[in-house]
Amino acid sequence: MQIVFATARRLSSFSRTSRVTAPSLIAILAATALVPTTLDGAMAQSVAEEDMSAPQSGLDLPKNVTFFGKGDPNLHKATAIINGQIITQTDVEQRFALIKVANGGEIPEAEQERLRVQVLRNLIDETLQIQEAAANDIIIDKAEIAESFARVASNFRQTPEQFTAFLRTKGSSPASIHRQIEGELAWSRLLRRKVQPFVNVSEDEVKAVIERLNASKGADEVRVGEIYLSATPENREQIAANAQNIIDQIRQGGSFAAYARQFSEASTAAVGGDLGWVRPAQLPDELAKAATEMSVGQIGGPIPVAGGFSILALMDKRKVLTADPRDAVLSLKQLSIAFPAGTTKEQATGRVTAFANALAKNQGCGAAADTGKALGADVVDNDNVRIRDLPPQLQEMLIKLQIGQATPPFGSVENGVRALVLCGRDDAPDAGAPSFDQIMSQIEDERVNKRARIYLRDLRRDAVIDYN
Repeated sequence: MQIVFATARRLSSFSRTSRVTAPSLIAILAATALVPTTLDGAMAQSVAEEDMSAPQSGLDLPKNVTFFGKGDPNLHKATAIINGQIITQTDVEQRFALIKVANGGEIPEAEQERLRVQVLRNLIDETLQIQEAAANDIIIDKAEIAESFARVASNFRQTPEQFTAFLRTKGSSPASIHRQIEGELAWSRLLRRKVQPFVNVSEDEVKAVIERLNASKGADEVRVGEIYLSATPENREQIAANAQNIIDQIRQGGSFAAYARQFSEASTAAVGGDLGWVRPAQLPDELAKAATEMSVGQIGGPIPVAGGFSILALMDKRKVLTADPRDAVLSLKQLSIAFPAGTTKEQATGRVTAFANALAKNQGCGAAADTGKALGADVVDNDNVRIRDLPPQLQEMLIKLQIGQATPPFGSVENGVRALVLCGRDDAPDAGAPSFDQIMSQIEDERVNKRARIYLRDLRRDAVIDYN
């Protein structure tokens, strides 16, 4: 099962429509006892098989490199020291373990070190954010962190104690989640104090946005998720490779939201990268082009953008200020037939064919019960079903279906074959425009987020970082 780790509180003061530096996710808790990792005890690590025939930048390095020395398993060094505050290898491994859980425990060996490098970068940024908040007398109470942790555990239908045990079985710890919660809250409060009060939006700006919305009624609108990775000319190639690795993992079943929370350097990381509903024209040109070319459920990227790369996930599409047919609420009857254990597909074909023929002749919802009885099928009423909540393959079919008609049979021999008969439909009302206050808040948030990105950039420049 794919698991998404989310903090119980969202950063309500931030827009989903702009990319900025991610909220701080990790605080260094001196009182927390961490389980140390052991060093590799191999006498030598050889990479002699690697082809190093590429130009060596004048360093005259040998083609075959062998490292000598034995690591002491009882010696645990810090991975990085940020302004005197330590990030250990244990911190990295416990955060990395959350990534593995989000991917069902499956990450190719060749990609694991690359992901660890990205995790360390995130931890450094988080530490800088935590330190800056503390320097401004912003301290998150441990009771508040514990309360949020309990809400996270409840999302998994577990008590905090059960969730703690689960995390430890996966190689992580509650401390890793506690830090994530603390970091997000500390950074958001710092921005609300130091940045947000100095951002202003005029009424004329808001009215202009409302006029543009009304003028664009019926235009396409998309709901997208984004993972933003910053890059410099020096590390651009490496960051692009990291982005492609993340895309590969998501396409193989990884959770987009989990990767966004752990790796995205945008404020939307706290909500799994969700930008909310936007018109393509509201996005940067590169993202707008990609979003208009993607299908719902598709992952796109890495897309070169100003300052780095973006990964997009197209979650949904709709028309601006227009009713979405997928928001219609249906009344359905479900007819299903089951097969004895061991039945082959060939053996089931005859009965499925008879099922399909009977459904084609079915005369409305009122006759569905008799049709089901004649076929030996179970009949179940399903009311208040939103089209949007059904599998994508059924959504388009049910949008076009008339009252009394049935879908073709679907399913499998193992799980049974079923069909849906449409008994009623309540169409969704036209979507209303966002309120004046909502639009003003969105514009304010976009400006806060831009300043927040500059804020973190300055923290990085001033930081004293010692790597080991």
